[in-house]
Amino acid sequence: MVDLRAQLDEVRARFAPECAHAATTQEIEALRVRYLGKKGEITLVLRGMGQLPAEDRPAAGQAANEAREALEAALAAREAVVAADERAARMARERIDVTLPGLRSPMGARHPLTKAIDEICGVFLGLGYSIAEGPEVELDRYNFEMLNTPAGHPARDTQDTFYVSDTVLLRTQTSPVQVRVMESTRPPIRIVCPGRVYRSDTIDATHSAVFHQIEGLAVDKGITMGDLVGSLQLYARRLFGEGTRIRLRPHHFPFTEPSAEVDVSCWVCGGKGCRTCKGEGWVEMLGAGMVHPKVLAGCGIDPEVYSGFAFGIGVERTAMARFGIEDMRALYENDVRFLVQFK
Repeated sequence: MVDLRAQLDEVRARFAPECAHAATTQEIEALRVRYLGKKGEITLVLRGMGQLPAEDRPAAGQAANEAREALEAALAAREAVVAADERAARMARERIDVTLPGLRSPMGARHPLTKAIDEICGVFLGLGYSIAEGPEVELDRYNFEMLNTPAGHPARDTQDTFYVSDTVLLRTQTSPVQVRVMESTRPPIRIVCPGRVYRSDTIDATHSAVFHQIEGLAVDKGITMGDLVGSLQLYARRLFGEGTRIRLRPHHFPFTEPSAEVDVSCWVCGGKGCRTCKGEGWVEMLGAGMVHPKVLAGCGIDPEVYSGFAFGIGVERTAMARFGIEDMRALYENDVRFLVQFK
């Protein structure tokens, strides 16, 4: 018994200065494990109780409990002091002077393509159109068949399509969205459909394999080519200035009849001829036309009762014209030095 009590006194004597000098909560926890843990100093001493006579064990157990309680109390007291010191040091270190001016976070800006999409859609939203979207991985049926472009049609060869399978592809235009809408919605219909499209083009200053289009569609009773011209004239004036004019040239698209390429008078020279318009005074901007009766009928809309027009605007071409960008590749390189100009 005397030997066990002496061992406990020795443990307490070694513990006292170590506890007094513990400077962090981590050091205090290490002391708790070393002296009071399952393999700690107190536990090692208590293993000798089995060698004591039975009549001495209660006193030995009481002495061991007193030693444990004394160590726990000392650790708790030291921990309270250290925690207070650490808290005071942290508050001093993290103190904020609310009278100092704040640090302004750098603000980003909308990408020029996003700006162009928002501006174009804004023109037509103001005319009562709504925005419609469709899948970029599209069925051949919607991308070609229902747009009056069956298998073997020469227009397919000019699309340079990325096929996923025989019947699934990456859409080459946003026109499939108009078919999906006409299938599920009865006229009157007025929608614009912005989105990415894909064609196997060689990437250069004016071409990309991934680009953006905005499809427009209006279907109702009595819609004429005059309505199309008026809508596109408004688009051109809102985007390029009030003095802008448009010009329609005959063209062929399988899903519109009649069809036209639409040019916009050069916003730089006003139609006199310059480097931007290559001396012609006009810049080709989009394709348009009256929705082909076969397309209407294929979507369950009677072409004898309803008519409509559609147009497809190239967003990259509009953004380049709108913001004076000469190389399309700059729109995709995410160079902050380029993008910061559009704040």
